[in-house]
Amino acid sequence: MKMLNDKVAVVTGAGSGIGRSIAIDYAQQGAKIVVSDINEQGGMDTVNHIVAFGGTACFQYANVASLEDNLALVERAVAEYGHLDIACNNAGVSHELHQTGDISVESWKFVMDVNLTGVFYGMKAQIEQMRKSGGGSIVNIGSVLSQRGFQGAGAYVATKHAVVGLTKNAALDHAAEGIRVNCVGPAYVNTPLVTAALNEQQVEGLKALHAMGRLGEEQEIADLVTFVSSDKASFITGEYYAADGGYLIR
Repeated sequence: MKMLNDKVAVVTGAGSGIGRSIAIDYAQQGAKIVVSDINEQGGMDTVNHIVAFGGTACFQYANVASLEDNLALVERAVAEYGHLDIACNNAGVSHELHQTGDISVESWKFVMDVNLTGVFYGMKAQIEQMRKSGGGSIVNIGSVLSQRGFQGAGAYVATKHAVVGLTKNAALDHAAEGIRVNCVGPAYVNTPLVTAALNEQQVEGLKALHAMGRLGEEQEIADLVTFVSSDKASFITGEYYAADGGYLIR
């Protein structure tokens, strides 16, 4: 039996990269998916991919930095499929590398609004709905930098550390309501965004940061997220799972 049969899930930032892989894997495991992104074409491409193999999905535009958009995303899930069982808060942004004292206020606010406040808004909307149906599973996507610093990435690192704290506290607050909240932290993953932005030497440098000597693959992250989202992880909440190829043990 598929792990997510008859489940309904929303995935933010699902128009490309890891988010797209998570949405597709959820669908392959039997869930009905509301694909969300600010990139409508990317989101529709994910929906079309899911539908092409017989899955069920629809697209809903959402800027996660807007509470109203997060509420509308959950409302769409209920309107289309009747309830909400799973949410993956994946949408995130980075910023140009600057020493902490040189990060602009505008850049700081933008990264905070998306990476941290966006996760809070997402959970606020999702938990409200999950309470009505007696529970659910939320997976927030952190980063290997939820546990480490990275020179020049102060705003990003701050948000990803904070997502772990928010995850743990939400799990504690809502465990008695049957709502599980966990965090998955990928290291560097072989996505189009990474490979397009870096030259071959830079990619090799990133690989060397991982004990396994390679980048992760999107599917490897999606496999973990799907497991943590599923009833197979029914006794797991408030945890941070690194999918990092040994980055954190070096």
